[in-house]
This record gives sequence, C-alpha cells and structure tokens, in this order.
Amino acid sequence: MASEANAHSRVMFQAAGKVDQAGHRKLGKLTVKYNRKDLQRRLDIEEWIDEQLHLLFDCEEDDIPELEIDIDELLELSDEGQRIRVQELMQECRKPIEDFVNELLYRIKGLRKMSGSLKK
Repeated sequence: MASEANAHSRVMFQAAGKVDQAGHRKLGKLTVKYNRKDLQRRLDIEEWIDEQLHLLFDCEEDDIPELEIDIDELLELSDEGQRIRVQELMQECRKPIEDFVNELLYRIKGLRKMSGSLKK
C-alpha cells in the first residue's frame, strides 16, 4: 500500500525530444507548501463553529438546519459585510447570536484565504 501511495506522489520529467539512452527517466517529487500553523488555526475555528452551532440550535448535528459558514467567503468581505453575512446565515436561530457573531469575526481576523487546492 505504501508503494502504491509513493507511485502516485511522483512526477516524471523528460525534456522534449530527449530520451535517456538507458530508457530511465528521472523522478521528481511534487510537494505542496503550506503553513501548518494557519491550517491548525483554521481547523480550530471550524471546530469552534461546529460546537457553537450545536449550542445555539440546541440539537444534534443531524438536526441543525442546512447551514454552511464558509470562512473563505467571509474573508472576501469587509468587516460589516462579514457581520451581515453571518447574521443572514443564522436567521433561523432562535437564540441570541450577537456574541457568536462577534467571537467568530474576532477569530477569523488575520486568517488568509486558502487557495482552492488546499480547501476540503
């Protein structure tokens, strides 16, 4: 299984019109560079959001209304736009949401938008 994963993580490089006499190709590794600290911070925020939604809607995960708070979408908006968007998403909640909104906006400050290849 490890050799199967290793085979998928390699990229073959060959110059156009050049073939190695022995038929061997040079292998190169393709890596994705990312900041683990940023990813961990984002994961912590997502877990916090999940916990808060359970408390605010006072139900199990399956019973929470169809609701997705997209951090990258929020990061594209101004501060006031973020507040309005979260309030729109939370309109079905019967409990006060102001503390949740304030804390969420505080937590996402300083995060950077992730490129599409690193998203879920």
